[in-house]
Amino acid sequence: MVSLILVVLISYLLGSIPTSIIVTKILKGIDIRNYGSGNAGGTNVIRVLGWGPGVFVIIIDATKGFLAAVVLSRLFYGNFPLANATPFSDFTVVQIMAGISAILGHTWTVFAGFKGGKGIATAGGMLLGIAPVEVAIAAGVFAIVVVSSRYVSLGSVSAAVAFPVAMFVRANVFDVTTRYYHSMIFFSIFISTFLIYNHRANISRLLRGQEHRLEQLRFFHRSKT
Repeated sequence: MVSLILVVLISYLLGSIPTSIIVTKILKGIDIRNYGSGNAGGTNVIRVLGWGPGVFVIIIDATKGFLAAVVLSRLFYGNFPLANATPFSDFTVVQIMAGISAILGHTWTVFAGFKGGKGIATAGGMLLGIAPVEVAIAAGVFAIVVVSSRYVSLGSVSAAVAFPVAMFVRANVFDVTTRYYHSMIFFSIFISTFLIYNHRANISRLLRGQEHRLEQLRFFHRSKT
């Protein structure tokens, strides 16, 4: 039990590292939550400071989820202390617990008043170690939606929906064998629902036509003459 608690706690603390706040504080001496959309995530860093710092933040946030699920989970040792009613192996359950802890840490960071980001990048990093093909498909959907609409929130929500859909289609339409599919599909729906819930304010603004666009993508559109 001690090692499991250790994995969960360290994963949460790793996820809690407020990358966007640290980067913007170092580069500009500002709190990113007071600028742009007010979100402590990589997209808002792109909006306020540009592509370089923003992409760096996104990569680090994704790495937090990946490290929690793939690396920190290996700190677990001994027998699983809880009744495992899932078809997953005990270690896979530990990986899922570590990854979710990192996502929760990113969303509610203990280092910044429990006000963090939306968790998309961290969740993507975590899921990359579990279902890389589905993550790649979701990332493609994200890119297409963002480039065509310039709404990152719409791209994030679309990617969250695309992930479980891709898993379902690959397993049931293309007969791709997916380990633990029946449990993994429910897990993916849970993660996607959580990420969509984190974007509830963005969805409301999208419906009202008041959502922030990523202005730096204007070069994809022709200028008016």
